[in-house]
Amino acid sequence: MSVLRALTANGREPALPGAELWFCPQWLARGQADALLLQVRDSIHWETHRIRLFGKQVDSPRLSSWIGDEGAAYTYSGARFEPRPWPAALEGIRIRLEQEAGAQFNSVLANRYRTGADYMGWHSDNESALGARPVIASLSLGAARRFVLKHRLRPELKLELELPHGSLLLMRGETQTHYRHALPRTARPVGERINLTFRQICA
Repeated sequence: MSVLRALTANGREPALPGAELWFCPQWLARGQADALLLQVRDSIHWETHRIRLFGKQVDSPRLSSWIGDEGAAYTYSGARFEPRPWPAALEGIRIRLEQEAGAQFNSVLANRYRTGADYMGWHSDNESALGARPVIASLSLGAARRFVLKHRLRPELKLELELPHGSLLLMRGETQTHYRHALPRTARPVGERINLTFRQICA
């Protein structure tokens, strides 16, 4: 079974100082990833969330859905999202993630990037509802896209990582305190991608 391995710079030190990153490029076998992509694409209720950007309410540059346990509401960019019920396709994935990550997940943000023009801007998953040291498990399905992390105060501390179909990236520890991350838009032809970021909303 594919396992998560710590991302390091030289086999010993973290790939980024102050960050704890674990990665598995083939966490799901190809057939499993293919099946899950179709299941979540067709079973999730996708919508265009409204977010605040430079003081204005605008359409998010991707489709999204907030999913979780009852009561796991999420506030992001000035908007409050009540969770939709878990689709059956994600129940087994959640159990496996909790076992391998040693963490609990009561919610998942699903993002659907239809083309390379859809993107995620610079941000940190550091909302108070996620706790002081959140564990974020990011499962990628579909077309590979470039993911970038950059230190808040030292921009030379930067890491670019391609997230292929079926890959899992785990961010934990002080990662969200010190770093921001983004999924930049791209002009090259690229297929559809769905990203599932599992997290724990604190009461």
